[in-house]
Amino acid sequence: MSFMFTMVLMMVIFYFLLIRPQTKREKERKKMVEALKNGDSVVTRGGIVGSVQSVKSDTITLRSLESKFEVYKDSVERVITDRADLKENK
Repeated sequence: MSFMFTMVLMMVIFYFLLIRPQTKREKERKKMVEALKNGDSVVTRGGIVGSVQSVKSDTITLRSLESKFEVYKDSVERVITDRADLKENK
């Protein structure tokens, strides 16, 4: 009986320490990606900083300096609200 209780307790701890926080982060990320609109400044996972030019179902077009890139929405790491935010996160 004690072994079974220990296993259940370990599963509950595992859920609250690992699974639940990851699920919460994934929901927040999905909400951020779905809220992307033209003019938003973003940073991709590859480190490209650009401005959203157009939004399609699975991709966005970024403009960075004189170049345009089409990237998957899932590659967006974060939305930049202030350019000072870039310097703080380096």
